[in-house]
Amino acid sequence: MTTTDRAAAAPPAATTIEVNGIAPIPDEERTASPVDLFRLIFGGANTFATVVLGTFPIVFGLSFWQGAAAIVIGLLVGAALLAPMALFGARNGTNNAVSSSAHLGVHGRVVGSFLSLLTALAFFSISVWSSGDMLIGAAHRAIKIPQNDASLAVGYGLFAVLVLVVCIYGFRFMLLVNKIAVVATTLLFVLGIVAFAGDFDSGYAGTATGSLFWPAFVGAVLIVMSNPVSFGAFLGDWSRYIPRETPRRHLMLAAFGAQIATLVPFTFGLTTATIVATAQPDLFAAGNYSGGLLAVSPGWFMLPVCAIAVIGGLSTGTTALYGTGLDFSSVFPAFSRVQATAFIGAFAIAFIFVGRFAIDVVTSISTFAVLIVVCTAPWMVVMMIGWFVRRGWYDSDSLQVFNRRQHGGRYWFAHGWNWRAMGAWLIAAGVGLLFVNLPGQFVGWLGNHANGVDLSIPISLGLAAILYLGALFVFPEPADAYGPEGARLVPTGPAANHPIVGD
Repeated sequence: MTTTDRAAAAPPAATTIEVNGIAPIPDEERTASPVDLFRLIFGGANTFATVVLGTFPIVFGLSFWQGAAAIVIGLLVGAALLAPMALFGARNGTNNAVSSSAHLGVHGRVVGSFLSLLTALAFFSISVWSSGDMLIGAAHRAIKIPQNDASLAVGYGLFAVLVLVVCIYGFRFMLLVNKIAVVATTLLFVLGIVAFAGDFDSGYAGTATGSLFWPAFVGAVLIVMSNPVSFGAFLGDWSRYIPRETPRRHLMLAAFGAQIATLVPFTFGLTTATIVATAQPDLFAAGNYSGGLLAVSPGWFMLPVCAIAVIGGLSTGTTALYGTGLDFSSVFPAFSRVQATAFIGAFAIAFIFVGRFAIDVVTSISTFAVLIVVCTAPWMVVMMIGWFVRRGWYDSDSLQVFNRRQHGGRYWFAHGWNWRAMGAWLIAAGVGLLFVNLPGQFVGWLGNHANGVDLSIPISLGLAAILYLGALFVFPEPADAYGPEGARLVPTGPAANHPIVGD
């Protein structure tokens, strides 16, 4: 089917339940565009959860302008790392975990599935908790709804069920939600400029001076950077609906631009954090930014706050949960995409309620999210290096070996594991975790050996690149793992000639 024919074909209605699973999307159904990819990524990040991340520079003691610089640097670096991850879905018609078979091996692809599951669980929970707290808090102030466990449970349940319904309907419905969310939430954040303009002081000085500055600044940069990196495992879920002949630069620009656009919620968080820190220092010191924001907000802004909570929570939750349900259907082929999504969604909802009301993991889930990102970053490096040395060439049939419960193929390597990539990822992620430095939350064994600066992500990124490239030179991969043009930059070994066998 040509691009013109595809453009003329009408995509399914948004209310049609998606039947496609993890198998490559047929060419005639690839009717999405890089603009749609932009909407999904930006919509998933243009939320109150991102606003909370934007408060961290002030929490760490930076001034307003220092915090602004940390946000810009973190977004630029994180967006640059994320952008190449948009290429795999359009090229292979499947998600990034399946595409990773080419680099980590037929069985090694479960690493991507595991990371996406943990990421989805963490960010879905953060989204529901933060949005639910804001919704109930704003409703309490506006119309005196009781602010207790019962009302919070109703708020959490509302978000969680809405998210699950959207994910069950699938890609087109999620795209519709994010088309609305991108515009609506952005306008509401702009309205916030009016609400807080009179109280904002760009001269806010902060408290991190002298030897405290660099640990605070680097920590803020890494917190911001973690937001784009957290999308790395999910981009293929959406770009698989984009035609394979789409220029690569358009895909990368969509992913990069969507993260740069999150300057809107990040700046909202940064700006209002200075106001809360000044006007409500006790709440701010207690880590209750949401309560402080509601306390300093004018009464007429309560309705927009509720709207931001609802729309943003729905958007973030769907982008996190959809891909995990999709991938779960490939790990356990007895489940269809809809069944897998319902199962994962029910498990995530149970976690949300147990984690909030029974064992109280709310305060530690953000730390958990950071640790996941430290492990995801080197996986992304392996994927990007793999794309480069393979010249962007992949064998779609061999990528599906695991999903079909077969053996062999170009990416079989050693019993389904490519120890070169797996070793690089394991070592880089392990060492990165040792350098995590989140005082009061998690400090790795080597976390205190860098004058308080958290070097976990830079070290895991650099180490993964060095180890994987080094392994490719010292222990070349089989020649038949590459395409007809051969490898780029690295040598190749003898062809392995593993035939595909099995059901």
